[in-house]
Amino acid sequence: MNRLKKRAEFLKVARGARTPRRGFLLQSMPRGPEADGAARFGYTVTKKIGNSVERNRIRRRLREAVRLHGAAVAAEGIDHVLIGRRAALTVPFADLVNDLLSALRAARKAHDPRRRTDAATESARESERRPDV
Repeated sequence: MNRLKKRAEFLKVARGARTPRRGFLLQSMPRGPEADGAARFGYTVTKKIGNSVERNRIRRRLREAVRLHGAAVAAEGIDHVLIGRRAALTVPFADLVNDLLSALRAARKAHDPRRRTDAATESARESERRPDV
C-alpha cells in the first residue's frame, strides 16, 4: 500500500471530494488519467486533538483499518487522506472499519468517470435536447 508523504500531495487531495464520518474525514482526489496503480493513503490528525499519544493512536487505528480492509475497496488511481477526529479513539474498531468502507465506496462513486458530468458534457447534452431554431 502506497502512502502520501509530501505536503504538496496532501494539499492537492484537500481540493477533492470530502466524505465525513464519525471518526474521520476522508478526502479523495484522482491522480489523473496517466496515473495508475493502487490507491494511495495519507493520514493526519490536527494538534487540536489531545496530546501526541492520542494523535498517534488515532493514526495507528486508521492505518490498521486501511491495511486490513480499505486497500481492497479503494479505487485505483485515487489518492485519499484520512483526517482523524477525537471520536476515532472511542469508536469500536469494527464500526471504524465499516465507516471507512462506506466512505471509500462513496469516494469511488464520486470519482467514477461514468458518472462524471462536467460542464462540457452537460452543455453537449443540452444542445442535443434543444431543437434548432
